[in-house]
Amino acid sequence: MDKKTLTIVIPCYNEIENIEPLTVAIKKVAEEKLPSYNLEILIIDNYSTDGTRDKIRLLCEKDKSIKAILNAKNFGHIRSPYYALTQASGDLVMLMCADFQDPPELIPDFVKKWEEGYRVIVGVKNKSKTNPFVNSIRKLYYHIIHRVSDVEQIENFTGFGLYDQSFIKVLASLDDPYPYMRGIVAELGFKMTFIDYTQPERRAGKTKNNFFTLYDMAMNGITSYSKFFLRAATFVGVALNALGFIGLLVYLVFLFIAIGTNGIHPAHLYPILSTIGMVGGIVLFFLGILGEYVLQINTRVLNRPLVIEEERINFENAK
Repeated sequence: MDKKTLTIVIPCYNEIENIEPLTVAIKKVAEEKLPSYNLEILIIDNYSTDGTRDKIRLLCEKDKSIKAILNAKNFGHIRSPYYALTQASGDLVMLMCADFQDPPELIPDFVKKWEEGYRVIVGVKNKSKTNPFVNSIRKLYYHIIHRVSDVEQIENFTGFGLYDQSFIKVLASLDDPYPYMRGIVAELGFKMTFIDYTQPERRAGKTKNNFFTLYDMAMNGITSYSKFFLRAATFVGVALNALGFIGLLVYLVFLFIAIGTNGIHPAHLYPILSTIGMVGGIVLFFLGILGEYVLQINTRVLNRPLVIEEERINFENAK
């Protein structure tokens, strides 16, 4: 019986301190715990500038079971990992980050679940040793997207997981230039199970995520899988119009029964100005949300490729 092939996909950007130790750790786990599987590692580099690309070339030269895709530019933290998954040829494919926050020692646990017949095995963070404030913001986002999504989302899921090749083929068939991987996993209905884990701190280096990357991912999820905010804009607009009309009537009544005034006192304008400011803020908020939806439509209509490759290494050994 032929050995099954396990492909570990590692997206990276400026991970020169982590990429070699991670490949060593993965190979050690595979040799000790998964001797009945062929192992290959697929690294996709998102145009690193710290020497990571040279390190990857050296790793590929020393070990032909390590493949690499070097992007022609930085295509972002959403498209690059997804593209790498679609290029993986293993019978089972695992996605994990390059900074050791997805523990390599859990790989056999995921494989065991695959052997039990599950086609998608999702890693769920039940605890995290990362920045408490950032972690709490992420949890809040996961809770919100879970509540407002048209598809039941998986809370505390970062993409860390193992996927059967049948699922990978579905990912490759989707014509989506800006895919929301977490939503796609939740939506497509393959036989799925979960593995809880504690997310450790980065082994070395600084996180590449910042407010803008996290915001980008959050908006991608909301605009891809929720109509809630668009419909909320309609209901809030109707409610504000009704309140505004009632407020106008009340103001006119008090104005007509006021005694000893020769017109509208300037102080009477304060509630009106405050209301205008509040309503204006709400309108701008929903205009921003609408703009995010329009941006997503524009991205999909342009239908740009997920990434452009500059270099591909060791793929001649693909099965």
